[in-house]
Amino acid sequence: MTSARLQAITFDLDDTLWDNHGVMERTETGHYAWLDAALADWLERRGEAPAVRFAERFPLGAYQARRLELARRHPLRRGDFSWLRERALAALLEAYGLPRSAACQWAAQAMQRFMALRHEVSPHPEVEPMLEALGKRYRLASITNGNVDIRRLALHRHFPVAIAAGEMFAPKPDPRPFLAALARLDTVPSRALHVGDSWLEDALPARRLGMQVAWIAAADSGLPTGIHRLAHVRELPTLIGWLERR
Repeated sequence: MTSARLQAITFDLDDTLWDNHGVMERTETGHYAWLDAALADWLERRGEAPAVRFAERFPLGAYQARRLELARRHPLRRGDFSWLRERALAALLEAYGLPRSAACQWAAQAMQRFMALRHEVSPHPEVEPMLEALGKRYRLASITNGNVDIRRLALHRHFPVAIAAGEMFAPKPDPRPFLAALARLDTVPSRALHVGDSWLEDALPARRLGMQVAWIAAADSGLPTGIHRLAHVRELPTLIGWLERR
């Protein structure tokens, strides 16, 4: 098999290029605590402070439950996490007693805080040089279900194509984000490799389209042909070398 076989590589972002668990824990608790404190200060200065603070009336679990409820009521928006979060916050703030206009303004400010924290990611140290080298040989794209805006990260220069699946109303495992990336990369599935950590959202849909898959996971028993397990994204260049030599 010649090296011309592989033309493009698509990457998931969260838990593929960086560890996202800690990021989301800090972001989830951080922006909610910020909202609670800032809102309490604002209400106190206005002489309108309720006896119970916002986060006491609506703990973090209530916020999470409201997001799930919205996702059920608006299935097309189920992957548009920023929309779900802001809409849920506005609803809770209005239930807390704020006028709708103030509730929407505070929800928007809280989401600004959320997005600032959300983009405090630390890519694995191998990622930057790896993408730099791969970008010289292959067309690269990112495909994410998350609400990270790759343009806000230094890594964005490696991804001329960036697909936010939730904003397309087609979160993975829907094939449309993959097809959109392949079209913009001007390649076909058989000449592309997808790299991701989720079996259901990355490995299966990409392979069904005919892409090769690098699945980042702890176990590899009984993998179908075309799905290759990696323990870490740092192993990707070795896999690509093997694929090109076959």
